[in-house]
Amino acid sequence: MLVVYSPAARTIREWPVALARGATVLQALLASGLPSEFPQLDFRSAPVGVWGRKATLNRVLRDQDRVEVYRPLKVDPKVARRERYRRQGGRGTGPFAPKKTGSPPAY
Repeated sequence: MLVVYSPAARTIREWPVALARGATVLQALLASGLPSEFPQLDFRSAPVGVWGRKATLNRVLRDQDRVEVYRPLKVDPKVARRERYRRQGGRGTGPFAPKKTGSPPAY
């Protein structure tokens, strides 16, 4: 099993963990050393998942599972997408963008 946490953007910490069959997400987190390395993280209330799907702390793990601890988002993804669209000028990108003169036609 593998426990993964990203404390900041573009930073990933991984801990390989060997546990007995029937171990839970909570047992994997405790065995990983995550609480001692990041004492400011309240992992009991932080959202966790297994292979990208939300899970509870009492979920039983299978062999080769990847336990992920998520940090809160700083910006709502929908708001970020709208802001990017606004910065790009709306019609300046994508399939409806004006074509440059002399460029080949689209397929």
